[in-house]
Amino acid sequence: MRVLVTGMSGVGKSTLVEELRRRGHAAYDADDDGFSAPRADGRWGWRAEAVGALLARSRGLLFFAGCSEEQASLPFDYRVLLTLPREVLIARLRDRTTNPYGRGDAELANVLADLAEIEPLLRRSADLVLDATLPTAELADRIIERVQ
Repeated sequence: MRVLVTGMSGVGKSTLVEELRRRGHAAYDADDDGFSAPRADGRWGWRAEAVGALLARSRGLLFFAGCSEEQASLPFDYRVLLTLPREVLIARLRDRTTNPYGRGDAELANVLADLAEIEPLLRRSADLVLDATLPTAELADRIIERVQ
């Protein structure tokens, strides 16, 4: 089972990956584990060939977290969308210390534009939508319960 955990920057995907790893699961973060690269327009996207190779060689339960247009064409078995209210997302982006993306005005504007335009598309393709204001351990519990 290859599970995609997706959502806007700041919803807690990386933190959830850490929790899943702590529990002994194979879990990857597109940004932190080298599956993302800058595009010519300055935005980031996935290295689709590398993600596809990871998914092809996976055995058992695998979690992959990130958000990029390439995810639509990759063979994930189950898709989880983490979502937050706009105000909470803004506060998380402004206050986070583990990743600087989203703290600047231009980056924040990009995330909020994606929230309005992209999140509805992600919602339509999601097998499970979770409110990321829940504690990380509870998010992990809910996802694992659904995919096992």
